Amino acid sequence: MSTHKYIDTICISIITASLFIASLLVKVGAAGASDSSRLLGYENRLFDTSYIHSLEIVMEDWESFLENCENEEYTSCAVVIDGEAYRNIGIRAKGNTSLSAVSALGSNRYSFKLEFDHYDSSKSYYGLDKLSLNNIIQDNTYMKDYLVYQMMGDFGVDAPLCSYIFIMVNGEDWGLYLAVEGVEEAFLQRNYGKDYGKLYKPDSMNLGGGRGVGGAFEGGGMGSLDVRLQYIDDDLESYPGIFDNAKTDITKADQIRLVEALEALGNHTDIEKVVNVEEVIRYFVVHNFVCNEDSYTGTMVHNYYLYEENGTLSMIPWDYNLAFGTFQASDSTKIINTPIDSPVSSGDNSDRPMLHWIFEEEGYTEQYHQYFADFITNTDFVGLIKETVALIAPYVEKDPGKFCTYEEFEKGAAAIEDFCLLRAESVRKQLEGTIPSTLEGQSAATESFIDASELVLSEMGTMENGMGKAPREMIPAGNFSEEQNSMTPEPPSNVMDSSENKDFPNEGNMPENGKIPEDFIGGFSEKGNIPKENWFEDNRPKEAGSDTQGASSLLLSAVSVVSLAAGLGIAFRYKRW
Repeated sequence: MSTHKYIDTICISIITASLFIASLLVKVGAAGASDSSRLLGYENRLFDTSYIHSLEIVMEDWESFLENCENEEYTSCAVVIDGEAYRNIGIRAKGNTSLSAVSALGSNRYSFKLEFDHYDSSKSYYGLDKLSLNNIIQDNTYMKDYLVYQMMGDFGVDAPLCSYIFIMVNGEDWGLYLAVEGVEEAFLQRNYGKDYGKLYKPDSMNLGGGRGVGGAFEGGGMGSLDVRLQYIDDDLESYPGIFDNAKTDITKADQIRLVEALEALGNHTDIEKVVNVEEVIRYFVVHNFVCNEDSYTGTMVHNYYLYEENGTLSMIPWDYNLAFGTFQASDSTKIINTPIDSPVSSGDNSDRPMLHWIFEEEGYTEQYHQYFADFITNTDFVGLIKETVALIAPYVEKDPGKFCTYEEFEKGAAAIEDFCLLRAESVRKQLEGTIPSTLEGQSAATESFIDASELVLSEMGTMENGMGKAPREMIPAGNFSEEQNSMTPEPPSNVMDSSENKDFPNEGNMPENGKIPEDFIGGFSEKGNIPKENWFEDNRPKEAGSDTQGASSLLLSAVSVVSLAAGLGIAFRYKRW
C-alpha cells in the first residue's frame, strides 16, 4: 500500500476530474439533443422551394363541400402529397374577407386549411399538424405572400414556411396554390422548442366568413384598442380581441402576465424585458418595406400573430396578399415613399405601441435604421423575383381557376419587381436624409420623392380587382394545350415517384379516372385503390435526426462511464501502491 503523504489528495483529484468530464459529456449530449429536437422533418420536404409540389384531394362529395365552404366546417378527406397518401384528414375553407370575396366573384376557388390531426391527434405530416392552402386571390403576381415570408425568414424573423403546390381534386386539375405552414403547434415547436410560450391572433373584425370577435372601434383604424396592443386597464375582460383569439391554452396567470407586458410596453419601461427587441425590429423592417395596409400598421389592425413567452412579446407575420401598396392601390409615388419612421396609415405611431417604442429611444431608432440599410443592401429583390417567376410561370399558365389571365400575371410580376427597386431607392434616400423619413417632414418636401408615377399598383392585384376571366364553373373544358394538360409537378429524384410504385394504379395515386370506390367514407376504404401499406395511418415519424441523435447519446454515455471507471481505477491503483 502506498504511503505517499499526498495520495488521498491525488485520488480525490482524479475522481473529481473524472466526474467533471462525465457530467460535461452528458450536458453536451443533452444540448445537442435539444437543438436537434426543433427539426421535425417536414421542413425540407413540403417546404423545399426548389420545385412545385403536388397535392391531390380525394373526397366523395366535393361539390357539396364547396357549397358549404362559407360555414368553415371541417370535412374528412384523403390527400396525396408528393406521392405520399394520408387518409381521414380534416379540411375546411379559410379566409376572412377573401372567403366572401370568392363567392362574390362567382368562383369556388377557396383557400383551404388541412388539419392532419383533426380526427386523430397522433397524425401529422412529418410533424406538421396544420397546413394552409392559399388560393392567391387579389394577387396577379402570385408572389406577394411568398416573397414576404421568404424575406422575413431570411432576415431572421420567425416566419411561416411556404412553397408552391399544384392541387388536383378527384383526378382533375384545380390550380396552383401557396402551401403555408400553419402557425400552430408544429410552428411553435420548430421555432421555440417543446416548452414554447403562448400564441394569440388578435382580431376584432368579423367581416363575412371571418372568425374574429366583434369589438368597439375607436379612432386610428377599425381595430379595437386591445388588438392595437394598447394597455387599457387591469380588467382581463377588456381584451377580448386578444384572449378570445388565443391559439394555445391559456390560464388566468397567462392573461395577467400579458396585460402586465402591455402596460410596460405602453409606458416604455423594461422594453428589453417585455419585447424581443432584435426580432421585432427585424419584423418591422421587412413589414414597413412592403407597405401592407391590411395589417397591424394599417386601417384594419389585424393579420399578425402575437407570441408571448415569460412576459416577452414578439410578432409573427401573416397574410400579405395585399402588400406592396395594393390594399387601396392609389397614389404610386406616395406609397413608394411611405415614411419608414411613420408607417401607420391611420393614426400615428403612438396608436401602435408594439411599433412606437422603436422611435421613443434614439438607440432603438438607430438600430432600426441600420437593419433597414442591411436589408435593402443584402436582399436580391430582382434575383428572388425572377427565380420565382421562372419556377411558377408554366403552372400559372396551366392553372384553370386563376383570378387573372396569364398576361395579367406577367404584368403583375413586372410591377412587383419595379415596386421593390423603387421602394429600396426611396428607403435608401430616407436613410441618407435626402427624403424625410417622417410623415410630418414629407408633408413639406414632396419634391424630393422618388417618382413612381409610371408604376401601376393595380397590375399586381388589389382589394377590388375581379377575376380576369370567367369563374371556374364557366371555364370550358380543354382550354389548355396538349403540353399544358400533360404537365405535372416534377419533384427532385429523392422524392418518391408514385409511377414507379406498381401498387399505385396510375399517375398521381388517384383512383382510375378520378373515381372513388363505392365504399369510400371519409378517406379511402380498406378496399380502396391505394393499398393499405401506402396509407400513413400512424404517420408521426421520429424527430429528424433522432436515429443519429440516439446513437450520439449512447456514445457519449459510454465515454462518460469509461472516463469515470478509468478515474476510479487509477485512484484505486494509487491507493494500493
